[in-house]
Amino acid sequence: MRPLRILFVSSEVAPFAKTGGLGDVGAALPRALRAAGHDVRVVLPFYARVAEGGHEVRPTWGALEHQLGPHRLSFTTLEGTLPGTDVPVYFVHCPRLYMRPSIYTMDVDEHLRFALLGWAALRIAQQLRFAPDIAHVNDWQSALVPLTLRSVLAWDRLFERTRTVLTLHNVGHQGTFGAHVLSELGLEAARGMFHQDELGAGRLSFLLHGILYANAITTVSPTYAREITTPEQGVGLDGYLRGRADVLFGILNGIDGREWSPTHDPYLPHRYTADDLSGKARCAEELSRRVRLPHRPGIPRIGMVSRLTWQKGLDLCFEVLPWLLARHDAQLVVLGSGERKYEDFFARLAHLAPDRVAFANTFSEPLAHLIEAGSDMFLMPSRYEPCGLNQMYSLAYGTPPIVHRTGGLADTVQHFDRRTGRGNGFAFEHFDARGLAWALDQALSTYDDPTAWRRLVDNGMREDFTWDRRVAEYEAVYAKLVPEAAR
Repeated sequence: MRPLRILFVSSEVAPFAKTGGLGDVGAALPRALRAAGHDVRVVLPFYARVAEGGHEVRPTWGALEHQLGPHRLSFTTLEGTLPGTDVPVYFVHCPRLYMRPSIYTMDVDEHLRFALLGWAALRIAQQLRFAPDIAHVNDWQSALVPLTLRSVLAWDRLFERTRTVLTLHNVGHQGTFGAHVLSELGLEAARGMFHQDELGAGRLSFLLHGILYANAITTVSPTYAREITTPEQGVGLDGYLRGRADVLFGILNGIDGREWSPTHDPYLPHRYTADDLSGKARCAEELSRRVRLPHRPGIPRIGMVSRLTWQKGLDLCFEVLPWLLARHDAQLVVLGSGERKYEDFFARLAHLAPDRVAFANTFSEPLAHLIEAGSDMFLMPSRYEPCGLNQMYSLAYGTPPIVHRTGGLADTVQHFDRRTGRGNGFAFEHFDARGLAWALDQALSTYDDPTAWRRLVDNGMREDFTWDRRVAEYEAVYAKLVPEAAR
């Protein structure tokens, strides 16, 4: 297909701003699209953490002003590049809205913060005279862009050929506010295009209106695309998503094969390949030293790197992990922070078994990489998981994942069959303690069979989950919207 002009708008782009998988995708997908020859321009807020990160940026044009109801907001634009690429990144610098300790807040102006992001992205395109073939927006924070282009900016010929794609990374986060915020979004003239029943009920969801007005909707795995059209996992949006099933596509996320590869990883003290795992054994020694556990070769070590939240299925751990440690000679290394009850549980577990459990109540990129490399297996019992990246990192690092069969976990982890030698991890069907205990038993018994374990590790490491394979699926969606580009 011919090169496309793509305006990519996201509230997170690594390494500038990241709280989870959205940040990784916000960097990796534009990078892969640029490598495929497309002209990609990325827009995100200039948060306090971006300012503190020492990233090289430069001012572009002078201040622009934008009226959102009674709020007259002034912002400037700073330009940088996505590391390792020539992809331009345009930062929306509005200290009044973005100079805060966190990327996301519970502040009363949260709707303004991300209404401005969408508007600023379009204003930046106007300043650049950049006429995008595709405006690719992500999650609720930029989900009003499709409606904006179809309504109050329909006059601007710069965007007359622009088609919109909304990627749903997690439909549980919908950007829902009181209906009164409509007067502060700069879209009062389009009031009739908003969902009237929702307004009548006193609420306004950014994400719902993205679903209603985007030309195409993608989500981050084929299984999740099916799940969100059901009442069980649609979080109230399933009916609207079923209504747009003809333009809903599930595309599995990829991983950055340069950053997440045991043969190239700059964070690893020792590197290794599927053919030579000696470096993995040395990483295990370093991990023991780093987390202050006794190094015991031959004893399985289970790693976890996770936000400690309800979604991640950690309630199952309350019953199962004490049982596991009582029944099996194994070690556990956990990295993450989040809800207090989960932090307290892992801290207590580490206190009761200091020679078998290590808990780092924080987030550290270097330690996350070392846990992936130095662990024997990786635990990921998510209640639901739109895609998940850690299971793909684990497969690449020869660390078979133990997962609940849901969303992207179901699409990437096939339960290992010792009889046939097929499969790359361990997956349990029913989200309950018995299911998790069964999967852990399966993993630990397979670990005791060195031949089977080596086959399992090799199966995972030979798979390719990099973005090079995924970008073609996005191009196929774009081509449906811009058919002349496919010729």
